[in-house]
This record gives sequence, C-alpha cells and structure tokens, in this order.
Amino acid sequence: MSKPFFRADQVGSLLRPPELIAARDQFQNGQIDPAALRHAEDAAIAAVVKRQEACGFGVVVDGEYRRENWWIDFVQGLSGVEIQDGNPAQAFVASHTDHDDHDHDHDHDHDHDHDHGWKYVPKNVVTTGRLGANAPITAPDFSYLQGVTQRTAKITLPSPTRLHFHGGRAAVSSTAYPDMEEFFADVVKVYRAEIAALEAAGCRYIQIDDPLMTYFISDRMRAEVVASGDDPQARLQRYVDLTNACIANRHPDTAIGIHVCRGNSRSGWISEGGYERIADTVLGGLKVDHFLLEYDDERSGDFAPLRHIPRGVKVVLGLVTTKFGRLENADDLVRRIDDASRLVPLEDLGLSPQCGFASTVDGNIITHDDQWRKLERVVDVARRVWGDVKS
Repeated sequence: MSKPFFRADQVGSLLRPPELIAARDQFQNGQIDPAALRHAEDAAIAAVVKRQEACGFGVVVDGEYRRENWWIDFVQGLSGVEIQDGNPAQAFVASHTDHDDHDHDHDHDHDHDHDHGWKYVPKNVVTTGRLGANAPITAPDFSYLQGVTQRTAKITLPSPTRLHFHGGRAAVSSTAYPDMEEFFADVVKVYRAEIAALEAAGCRYIQIDDPLMTYFISDRMRAEVVASGDDPQARLQRYVDLTNACIANRHPDTAIGIHVCRGNSRSGWISEGGYERIADTVLGGLKVDHFLLEYDDERSGDFAPLRHIPRGVKVVLGLVTTKFGRLENADDLVRRIDDASRLVPLEDLGLSPQCGFASTVDGNIITHDDQWRKLERVVDVARRVWGDVKS
C-alpha cells in the first residue's frame, strides 16, 4: 500500500452550517447537553462529507465541525496546560475587501476595536504542570468520519510549536520543568501517542497545521522571540527538530503532511512574506511526506523557495484563496502549477486551497456557495493537469 497523496486536497476546516452554529450556541448557553451537541455535529459532518464526495475529492475531512478553532480543542484535551488571553501585539491583520461590512455575531476568541474595526488576538498556551493526555483526543473524531465515507479520511492536528511559541521559557512552569528538554520530551510523547492512537483506529493521513514557523519570516514576530531571550534561528531549528521527533515513529504507510501558512481568521492574516527566509530550515529540514503551502497572493512570495524541497517529498500548492469569494481562473491555476513544476516535478505536486475556510467557528468572510465553487475548481483543475485526483 502506498502512502496517501491527493492531487486535489483541502486543508481541513469548512464553513459551519447555521444549524451547527446554533447548536453550539445553545450548548454554551446551557440549553442542550453534550449528547445533543454531538448529535448535531454528527449530522452536519455526515452531510458535509457527502458534499465533498460529490465534488470528487478522494480525501474528506470533518470540517473541524467539533472544534471551536483549529487548535484550542486539542490543547484543552491535554493535562498540565492553561489557555490564556494573548498579547494584542500578536493581533491578526484584517484583509480589506468589499465584504468587510458583513456582521459576525459568534465572537469566540475575537475582539472588536472601535477605531479600527475587527481585531483577532490568538490565545496563548501556558504550561502549568507536567504535560500529558489521559486518552486519545482526535481518534474518536476520526472513527466517526471514516464511518460515514468510503474515501480516505484525514485528521488535522495542531503543531507542537503551538505549545511553546508565545512566551517560550516563560510560558512553561519552571517547577514542572526545570529543564526545558524534559518539556520538549513530554511534547513528543503526547504527539507520538496521539498519532499511534489514530493509526490504531485506521487513520493513514494525518495533517499537522503550523502557522507558527512562518512567524520567523516576520521581523515583528522574530522580535517577540528575541524579547523572550531566544535566538530566532535557533528556536526555529528547535521547532523543526521537535516536529520531526513527534512524527518519527509513524507507520510506514502513514502520510504526514504539514500545512505551513501565515494565519487565518475571518479572512485576516498574521505574517507576510515569501518562504525564502525559512526555506532551508523548514522546507529542507522537516521529515514529512508532503507540504501544503500557501501561495494564493503576492504576500506569499514566489515559488523559488521550493528548490529546498528534498527530492521525493511532495508539495500541495495552496493556490486557491479561502479569504475572498472571487473564483480563480482555471487557466491561471494551470499556468501556476506549470511554473512550480520547474522546481518540483509535476508528479510530486497537488492543488488545494491555501488554508481552511473556517479556522475559527466564525469562518472567513466568504459564502458557502463560494466555498463549494472553489473546492469544485480545485478538483476540476487537478483532473485537467494530472488526469486523476489521487496519485
């Protein structure tokens, strides 16, 4: 059996249907119990899987419909951590479009600045005790997802870097971890156990989501690392080594993809610039099976950093934006794939949106219809270029 790889892929999160958002609000207000919420999630996931199948995808996701956002639910499943409000200096940058007057009423984890409109400040993780997990966190979600499809089911995990970046040493209890290497060793144990549990449940495609490594492109975010007493390049290399250790024991038939993006919340972003500044370390150093990379606009830079991709490692090009509703021209997408194939062989390339459509419950400023048109465009272009959406 070959490792899963798909010419037409997707990053993971999908816009939540109104009835699911309503059920989540009812649950948070104490109007329904956890079983009723899960029933609503189950129904919404089964429906969205059928829609993905109808688009022609060989890989399906649950849309992260059980999550508040892409990382918090996983981290809340760990022992020894607390989630705290973040630093306003880490705020996302709003993308100004003609959709900016849309109102979002479900503001979990959001702030509104009356002078400048919308503002999103990511929450931070503080380690207060020894890290651990009493049970698998995502394996039950995978089992349900795989149970409602004959296609390959993919599960996304937040990167281990999310447990450390904001605060560094200061965010990790010196009582619990007088030696930081013990902290990193426990992070590895948690991830290896989670991956093993997913594999035991039958999962063979796991995606790690990491917007933190692109922070090292940004002078603003690198300054945060310096302020916490670390050298940015040394910390970035530590993160690559940490991620490699987390995935080192995977099954030979398990594909690990890593999505390296620049932040995504209500069509906003946090880091800009091409991958060049981190390419040698990240693209050349991560021992993953494929990368899912963000290439939807000029903020993402050109394809030149792809020269650092080791031969045989595959790349899913995130050429279709999830931030705005405008549909990409198919000929333009084919042309860009051809450009990238000068650096990575065509047989090692795939196509996807640049990020998820709803990294938080609120979702990006885009309609459901636009979301599905974009996903259909991904499949159609992949078939045009490669003939099949699965390698």
